[in-house]
Amino acid sequence: MRRLPKVFLMLIALQFVAGAVWANGGQEETAGEPEQLMLWTTEEQPERLDVQRAINSRFEEQTGIPVEVVPVTESDMGERVTAAFSAGELPDVIAHPLNYALTWYDSGILDATASAEVVDELGPETFGAGALDLVETDDGFAAVPLSGWTQLLVYREDLFEDAGLEPPTSYENVRAAIAELHNPPEMYGFVAATDPSEAYMMQVFEHVALANGAHIVDADGNVDVMGEEWTETLEFYKELVEASPSGNLYWQQSRELYFAGDAAMVIWSPFIMDELAGLRDSVPVTAFDDPTSRQLAEATSFMTRLAGPQNPEGSGWTEVFYLGITVDADIDAAQQFVGFSLTEAYSDTLGMAAEGKFPVRNGTPDDPDRFVREWRELEIGVDRRATLGGIYSDATIDRLLEGFETGSRWGFAEGYGGLTSQLYDTRIIAELVREYIDGDLSAEETQSEIQSEIESLRN
Repeated sequence: MRRLPKVFLMLIALQFVAGAVWANGGQEETAGEPEQLMLWTTEEQPERLDVQRAINSRFEEQTGIPVEVVPVTESDMGERVTAAFSAGELPDVIAHPLNYALTWYDSGILDATASAEVVDELGPETFGAGALDLVETDDGFAAVPLSGWTQLLVYREDLFEDAGLEPPTSYENVRAAIAELHNPPEMYGFVAATDPSEAYMMQVFEHVALANGAHIVDADGNVDVMGEEWTETLEFYKELVEASPSGNLYWQQSRELYFAGDAAMVIWSPFIMDELAGLRDSVPVTAFDDPTSRQLAEATSFMTRLAGPQNPEGSGWTEVFYLGITVDADIDAAQQFVGFSLTEAYSDTLGMAAEGKFPVRNGTPDDPDRFVREWRELEIGVDRRATLGGIYSDATIDRLLEGFETGSRWGFAEGYGGLTSQLYDTRIIAELVREYIDGDLSAEETQSEIQSEIESLRN
């Protein structure tokens, strides 16, 4: 269990409805159900809200409990939730990204016991352990995993094979590929993130750092970024930048250059998968004559785990989304809704954007692979549609799921996930890394500054 700081947390002990088994079709309606459940979500897009409202209608038909969905901009979610908590007006359930989970638990906003009861009822073995480990607390789990994705090292498999290169699974292999393929301006070996004002740079740098075992705190919670892991990470990241175009680069330039056939490797989220296959007209693939063809998708492969010299097992970078039950909730009704969302309505939930919503619950106790099978057959795309399994091979999809399970994030395993959220809010590491890249700081000076900034935030 985590050694987490605690404030007073209101816990409501309620029993599940007798005879309820979510995995086999939901729960029976009982006396005393609330007039309405309130769900806050960061899924603001109209088409995704339509899916959520359809799920809510099915839940109401089955249980008699209506659910109101309230879209909240992700950047506003923290402030909105804090204000609602102070006023005693929290929603019953909040769909939210990982960075809020432990912070809200520590602040007494989320009921970890209620979430743990849902996980126990659905079967802990049906969830990927990685998604549960990230939010484990002394009282259970800060929230219930809903979906997630793993960041991808996207690369031109055709060019690698033609040059006899090994896949980019390690610092060493990436260096070898850059040495062979980097030929600007026709081909850049890599497109690294260099704009510290964008969260994308923090995500890419954290991915590269995790690969080499460079963490922000050790197992005892001590800040120590002065070791060789961090020095090697900084030096390697600078090499990636030197193989990239000049300027402030973020997700847009990396995608454009890769789609134009001018980059051998980029780091991107799996939301690139439908665009690679020519399914979105607003993001055309210009590397080949037909922007609607699947040529680039067929020439591309993905790595989810990268290894540095200090971490031969390697690591990936993951984002997980959760359903959190709040301390102001009607606990029993909220638990029914979360269980329904992860069983009867689970494929509908993932289908909102299947390329970026990997299943964190693989199946049910009776059918352990059910949701993975269903996910492979979900359609992706905008102007044209195709199934994930129709575009990408079983081996590629298996690698995506494996990378999601073995991925990590700074601080969460040690109980300092809130510290990582603060680092993302301030972008201070990205700013210092940029100063190092520009030659304004040495590696040692950069590490010393990062050490000081992390210690200041932790205190």
